[in-house]
Amino acid sequence: MVRGISLLYGLYLLLPIVLLMIGSLGGNWTNTLLPTGITGQWYAELWLDSSFRKAFVSSLVVALSACAINTVLALPLAYALYHGARRGGSLAARIVSAAPVAVPPITMAFGYMIVFNTDLAPWLGSMPLLIAAHAILTLPYLTNTLLADLRHLDLGRLEQAAATLGASGWQQFTGIVLPSLRQSLISGLVMVAALSVGEFGVSNLLTSFQNRTYPVVLLQAFYGATGFACAATVILLVLASASALLSSSLVKRRA
Repeated sequence: MVRGISLLYGLYLLLPIVLLMIGSLGGNWTNTLLPTGITGQWYAELWLDSSFRKAFVSSLVVALSACAINTVLALPLAYALYHGARRGGSLAARIVSAAPVAVPPITMAFGYMIVFNTDLAPWLGSMPLLIAAHAILTLPYLTNTLLADLRHLDLGRLEQAAATLGASGWQQFTGIVLPSLRQSLISGLVMVAALSVGEFGVSNLLTSFQNRTYPVVLLQAFYGATGFACAATVILLVLASASALLSSSLVKRRA
């Protein structure tokens, strides 16, 4: 029974991906169960389409910028939450852990639209605002990854030993905490990049025509040729899958 459920779940996940891959290589797909003919023209047209190339670059810029911002913010935040939880103040840690599920991203996007579409802050559609939104949206995921690793490593004893040797708080953080979190930081940043590249809802509401990300342009492709849209989606799936595999391999290596 367990194998049967696992098989059905695997088919549920893989079937849309298989259909997209078939459609990306099909010559024509109109009112038929499967496309007819085999062609690679959709990938060639995708490569030659300047709007997709620009959107791809925009997504990379946003994702890398979000990773940089999260690195600066998540490390001290996770460290503070770890010590706060050890002293009995675990409420903040629980709030951060539940934030990605409890707060829908669309709520944040609407709030940004209200605040940053005014004469005082006319930044709606700008690249900095889009980067800030992605950074805030993905920050809890990286923070939770680092926080879980801090709890697993139980760095409290190492810090106490370092303190008895005269190490300051900053020396403990840079000499013990940062080296211990290197692997989980890398895997967490890969996850942040994957989430940012594939994010659509917030980007669609906050971006402008000049700063459209790849998923936003991808939606518009489905109003045109089906094969072209399937090829564009396959590229996004390859990027997300590569990021997920890299992140999981780093986690396994750390374990």
